[in-house]
Amino acid sequence: MASSSILTGQYVHISQTPASVGERMLAQLIDWIIQATYLLGLSWIVTKLDLLSFSSTAEGVFMIAIILLPTLFYGFLCELFANGQTVGKHLLKMRVVKTDGSQPGIGAYLLRWMLMIIDGPTLSGLGVVVMVINKDTRRIGDLAAGTMVIKLGSYRKLQISLDEFAPFSRNYRPIYPAAENLSLEQVNLIDRTLQFKEGDPRIHDLAEQVKRTLSIDHVHDNDDTSFLWHVKRDYQYYALEEI
Repeated sequence: MASSSILTGQYVHISQTPASVGERMLAQLIDWIIQATYLLGLSWIVTKLDLLSFSSTAEGVFMIAIILLPTLFYGFLCELFANGQTVGKHLLKMRVVKTDGSQPGIGAYLLRWMLMIIDGPTLSGLGVVVMVINKDTRRIGDLAAGTMVIKLGSYRKLQISLDEFAPFSRNYRPIYPAAENLSLEQVNLIDRTLQFKEGDPRIHDLAEQVKRTLSIDHVHDNDDTSFLWHVKRDYQYYALEEI
């Protein structure tokens, strides 16, 4: 599936690949199995311990509600507190993001969860039909909430300053092509480390770690600061190539 590329008004370049319909269905199946296992296991415990033997109907209704609530709110709570992932999405390396690549808010997660009653099997799986005809495999809940489910390994986000475009002339060639394989988190770490004073031992430690991670045997720079700076710039070069 083709990836989507976005350049936001804040000059943030985002590249992300939507999860396929099959991947999303498999993740949902895993989540349903977890929910069913929870209900069956808890039902067995309740039956064994005779926990539904209450003196009043109200107490019984309250206990049943307590048992069902985790299953009912499973998707909403998982995505809200686990960075857009349920267990199924985590296992298949996917997560929910806004279409501009930002983190959804509680309102977006809640809307996705509420509209699952339309997208899910209760209405003949209408969400699957919508995902098939939508290029980003977004179900109705996603369309309403402005979200999409992406493949986690494909997500790249880079803050770009307009001044950074100048060095990338047509003849620019990266010094360390392996920098393309860095993750956003690794580049952010390099950027933060470059804020330290010259000679800080953390700069040297990170430079050595980057060399090992990217299998860089030959370094073209004379010092660790220059090396890290060029690695960061080369990463930016490959990210900007996709715009």
